[in-house]
Amino acid sequence: MTLLDHRTKASMIGGIAIVLWSLLALFTTEVGTIPPFQLVSLCFSVAAIFSFIWIARSGFSAFGALRQPVGAWVLGVGGLFGYHFFYFVALANAPAVDASLIAYLWPLFIVLFSALLPGERLHWYHIAGAALGLCGATVLVTKGQGFDFDPAYGVGYGAAMICSILWSGYSVLNRRYRNVPVEAVCGFCAGAAVLGFITHGVTEIWVMPDTGQWLAIVGLGLGPVGAAFFVWDYGTKHGDIQALGVASYGAPLLSTILLIAFGKADASPAVIVGCLLIVGGALLASIRMLRRKVAVSS
Repeated sequence: MTLLDHRTKASMIGGIAIVLWSLLALFTTEVGTIPPFQLVSLCFSVAAIFSFIWIARSGFSAFGALRQPVGAWVLGVGGLFGYHFFYFVALANAPAVDASLIAYLWPLFIVLFSALLPGERLHWYHIAGAALGLCGATVLVTKGQGFDFDPAYGVGYGAAMICSILWSGYSVLNRRYRNVPVEAVCGFCAGAAVLGFITHGVTEIWVMPDTGQWLAIVGLGLGPVGAAFFVWDYGTKHGDIQALGVASYGAPLLSTILLIAFGKADASPAVIVGCLLIVGGALLASIRMLRRKVAVSS
């Protein structure tokens, strides 16, 4: 397999995370009464348990996967838990639309920060594609009605910005630990679960999930808050980081489409406009990779 083939394959694997994250809103609608940090801790626990079983059954030493540099642990646990921590702080201190828009700057930051990586170059089509994707995500989140930032929500806005910088920083810096096996994410999920339980114990009251909520929690832990982080880890380490950053704007698009399909949201012209902007931005940012694939096939 050539380097190009490997890079493209890794990008496609990383893209699976975007599809899985699009399921987050749909599953979350089924766990409405569960406090956020309790939900995060339970989901990461599911992810850690099932990934540990998967690693053990595959013949790989699960404990061996945990013997990684301290920096990798700080980055992994800090990225996974830190993003969710500041995201919920933002939602608690600012309107959901405003907080979500600021938090969703992370794909754009991934594209910009990636220029600092060895061997990576930032081109105009990366920036233009990310800008189109951001516009599309804005249309989707605001439903085409615009938004109005209020200085009174400064704490929430600040937390949302930290959230976006944390996740983009994690995604880009992850390339530095490309020799850390993807199995190590099992330990990072466990670490995030522990921090989640601690935060939950300090700030929330336990709510016992019912059967339907437990099923949704397991679904979240297996997919959007589980497998997604494993494939994202592989994609950011070995794939096209700029293309993955722009393609990440596909998550709110797919999420909206799923909510509409399951009757939990209404279709509107804003969805069509957002779709065109996001797809156009992703294609523009990936133009070089697409050209290479055409050249290879011909």
